[in-house]
Amino acid sequence: MATKHPLPGSERNVERGSKLIGDCDPSEKIEVFVMLRRQQQAQFDALMSRIEAGDPNVKPLSREAMAKDYGAAPDDVAKVKAFAAAHGLTVVREDLAARSVLLSGTVAQFQSAFEVKLEKYQHHTSGEFRGRTGAVNVPDDLHDVVEAVLGLDNRPQARPHFRIRPPFRPAKTHQASFTPLQLASLYKFPQGDGSGQCVGIIELGGGYDPADLKSYFASLGVPSPTVKSVSVDQARNEPTGDPNGPDGEVTLDIEIVGAIVPGATIAVYFAPNSDAGFIDAVSRAVHDTVNKPSVISISWGGPESIWTSQSLKAFNSVLQTAAALGVTVCAASGDSGSSDGANGGDNVDFPAASPYVLACGGTSLTASGTSITHEVVWNDGPQGGAGGGGVSGAFALPAWQEGLSVALSAGGKKPLAKRGVPDVAGDASPLTGYTVLVGGTQTVVGGTSAVAPLWAALIARINAAKGAPAGFVNPKLYKAAGVCNDITQGNNGSFAASKGWDACTGLGSPNGQKVAAAL
Repeated sequence: MATKHPLPGSERNVERGSKLIGDCDPSEKIEVFVMLRRQQQAQFDALMSRIEAGDPNVKPLSREAMAKDYGAAPDDVAKVKAFAAAHGLTVVREDLAARSVLLSGTVAQFQSAFEVKLEKYQHHTSGEFRGRTGAVNVPDDLHDVVEAVLGLDNRPQARPHFRIRPPFRPAKTHQASFTPLQLASLYKFPQGDGSGQCVGIIELGGGYDPADLKSYFASLGVPSPTVKSVSVDQARNEPTGDPNGPDGEVTLDIEIVGAIVPGATIAVYFAPNSDAGFIDAVSRAVHDTVNKPSVISISWGGPESIWTSQSLKAFNSVLQTAAALGVTVCAASGDSGSSDGANGGDNVDFPAASPYVLACGGTSLTASGTSITHEVVWNDGPQGGAGGGGVSGAFALPAWQEGLSVALSAGGKKPLAKRGVPDVAGDASPLTGYTVLVGGTQTVVGGTSAVAPLWAALIARINAAKGAPAGFVNPKLYKAAGVCNDITQGNNGSFAASKGWDACTGLGSPNGQKVAAAL
């Protein structure tokens, strides 16, 4: 047998607070997917640097051209298939465009193939999961071919970023909630219903009840949009009936997008909550040649520090593909302030931290009639939640953020040295949140989860009006002065709001018409 070497970046540690229960059943059937290198990487990098510089002459690639020029090489796929056959593993799916091969086999077969030990763990918040420690090993002939091996462990990787308004909060001030349409109007969204567009929504659990959607849209007086459920890795639309669980997330996302762009198709990609499921869901949405979403909204994430570097790299590479295809990806920046709920220190949330997404932070908004009277950083205290933001530990400073500085709550500023999060913001406090209908009950929800679909709906309106995708919007938004309402008050923990970009609300909340003009 060929000698095997550790796959760089695949090392896993025991998650803090987990308890080892015992070995996994060796005969248990599992699926694992292998991500492969990109063909013509140097040429792709050259294209990306033009896109990142905001070069107006670069046209988005078609999904067909992407697959042909920058997908996986057939020879590389053949090597993985030979490796699988040697270890008795079955190839379930191969996808040259998405550069992935999905393998099926028993725990024992995978342990032998990748020289790992899979064990069962129990964690107080994550429940029971299959985990591993150390690195994944691959043979010499796959060493440069394989970028990531995902799914050997299935620990929950992300959490939804939504918060339901606490019922015990007295309405002491004139804090109101808003329908998505009222926010679209306060934020001066251009007219339109998004017809001809598809918005992709990523979900890692829960589901929606069509009856909820029907009565919600009827109550707003908007036609019901076409909502399609797409199953990824055997996950599907499975509502639990608990609005406090992931159903709240799924329904919130669909209701915000659908209210603002009822003419658009909404494709909801359901995947298991693991790094493998999350990455595969986004990859399937990006490469979807049936629904062809022009915008993708992601309201799930986890602290950058809990991802393995192979997962970060593989996920970031999928997001890079989205940028090259002209697909805008909006991601929630988190609901736990500058720490992102991680133990110790400041942390940004991923995938919002990827330089290829529009990271969406949170504000708290007060309005009178048709105008905004007051908007500050969303920070409802330790129990109430605050908008995520800060400086990435993993991603370099993008060209369009060069020269910016970050304002600190303790006073003073320091130059931004790496990717700063978020890029933009919008209403996120549950105290000034969104009126939605979940499980037959009307409830008010906030969280940066609401901001990602809000921005996704804005982009869908812009795309529909223009008849072309806005694509990777970050360079254009940072170049165009004054397209956002600058938020200058408040903090999210370690970082403070300031004039211009800051690590709480980014460039600010949208002035939709100005954003449309800039794009």
